[in-house]
Amino acid sequence: MNEPWYLTREQVRAIDATAMALFHMPGVLLMENAGRGAAETLARLNADREPVLIVCGEGNNGGDGFVIARHLQNLGITVELRLFAPMTRRGSPRLSDDAAINFEIAKSAEIPLVITDLLEPGDWLAPFEEACRQAGWIVDALFGTGLTRPVAGVHAQAIETINASGKKIFAIDLPSGLNANSGESPGPTVRAGHTATFVAHKAGFQNSNAKLFTGEIHVIDIGVPKKLLDEARRDAG
Repeated sequence: MNEPWYLTREQVRAIDATAMALFHMPGVLLMENAGRGAAETLARLNADREPVLIVCGEGNNGGDGFVIARHLQNLGITVELRLFAPMTRRGSPRLSDDAAINFEIAKSAEIPLVITDLLEPGDWLAPFEEACRQAGWIVDALFGTGLTRPVAGVHAQAIETINASGKKIFAIDLPSGLNANSGESPGPTVRAGHTATFVAHKAGFQNSNAKLFTGEIHVIDIGVPKKLLDEARRDAG
């Protein structure tokens, strides 16, 4: 087995940018590969085909969640999406570009979806608690490596609800609330039993504190060319 190697959030961004600019890989393709790989990993873990609740944020981590939902649905697993995002005046959620593409695909696929508007959250907590109770697995796709601040507000309540649910938790790239570089958890942080991380371990995983939140780590290949990965691994030391 290969020894794990580690990437900072800045190195992750550099790999993605180089894959897109120099290797002509669209960001939406990287997202598709990431989401499909994570879905296949979760399907293996979910041998009893328990229903899955996928909790998404407005960024690319949430976009990964939309992809995961589609592939789990294709495998015959019952899946539901919960999206936490600000709504625009046009009545659509404000999402990153690639996440927006996969949001529209998920809608067209008629995957059950509930949106909590971060600008006017309303009475969302009780229905969210019930959705967590109905699930066998909860997928955390709220925040990825870009998070640099403590989680607060609605997101903090969602994380606390996920942790209190007693369900099996599967985090995407890293548990929401965990700092990708330091491995510290300055605020509410998802406590996952499994983490599907992309390309390589994150630098913060070397911190013993991170192990309290990541659970078992599964490294997912997202199709980045070997030439680029070899260069990145050399740069990572």
